[in-house]
Amino acid sequence: MEMRPLDALNKARGKRVIIDLKNQRQYVGTLSAFDIHINIVLEEAEERQDGEVKKKLGTVFIRGDTITIISTQ
Repeated sequence: MEMRPLDALNKARGKRVIIDLKNQRQYVGTLSAFDIHINIVLEEAEERQDGEVKKKLGTVFIRGDTITIISTQ
């Protein structure tokens, strides 16, 4: 059976993910929730710049239309 994009996200729920945005920002955190628009909720999120933690943010909501890449850590 083929895996669809939402299936891959569902498999990553509860795991650490790296999210790259169109504005060149990168967030790392535990994938808590998402919807069909790929709006994402991350727990224990951190903003990273050049691989280093820039800011610890806690729980964040990221709009799906700003995301370019989602990968598991």
